[in-house]
Amino acid sequence: MEKGILYLVATPIGNLEDITLRAIKVLKEVDLIAAEDTRQTLKLLNHLEISKPLISYHRHNEEVRKEILIEKLLNGQNVAVVTDAGTPAISDPGEEIVKKAIENEIKIVPIPGACALINALIASGLDTKEFSFYAFLPLNKKLRKNKLEEIKKDGKTVILYEAPHKLMSTLDDILKNLGDRYIVLAKELTKIHESFLRGNVSEILVNLEKNPPKGEYIILIKGEKIVEENELNKLSLEEHYEFYKNQGLEKKEIIKKIAKDRNVSKNEIYQKFI
Repeated sequence: MEKGILYLVATPIGNLEDITLRAIKVLKEVDLIAAEDTRQTLKLLNHLEISKPLISYHRHNEEVRKEILIEKLLNGQNVAVVTDAGTPAISDPGEEIVKKAIENEIKIVPIPGACALINALIASGLDTKEFSFYAFLPLNKKLRKNKLEEIKKDGKTVILYEAPHKLMSTLDDILKNLGDRYIVLAKELTKIHESFLRGNVSEILVNLEKNPPKGEYIILIKGEKIVEENELNKLSLEEHYEFYKNQGLEKKEIIKKIAKDRNVSKNEIYQKFI
């Protein structure tokens, strides 16, 4: 018997028009749709006027359900995996069944579409050539601290996901552990209240105190090359200044530090920046 195909179908992250023509075609043709939340997916299917059998497939039943789905695929049924929004396996279920499908030599077909982190990145104004995606920070304090230390050493654009009720505390942790870095907050992408907030962490925190966070957020942190203290004098004066500025230091303190690093008078450095 010929095996079925496992389709990984990206769904809208907000605006229902995010769906692709190919995704609609696949959802109409498969035998079964495995959904993170069947109620959420049913809304989308009703909008698209598609009627298909649904089975729940989420983080808490992934181990059991992947075996059921693999059996159906081995019996020749085509299965589409969808999540509540966006691309399966990106901070959502999908990764485990893909591994199992590979073990069973089942064909896997990705159906591209909306992905929140990519849309946030391309509109952020930050470096898109290299970036690191860390999803959600750990809740455990020690693990969280370790992850922030890892991020601090990462010189690329960093992308995080965060829920509205945790956003302020996460930004506060970023400020304490990474310094007053330049960030971009992407909110409610492709929805009615889509917006981007840009600035240093301290500025963003002040803004959010006046306008409490609502909706889903993506945090993008500007990449910052880590320079060892013994390499500071190899930088130009402007780069040396930017190095300390990115740490959130004031001009007076920056000049004092540069003078100490270079073993020259503060006045000499001050004259360079008048």
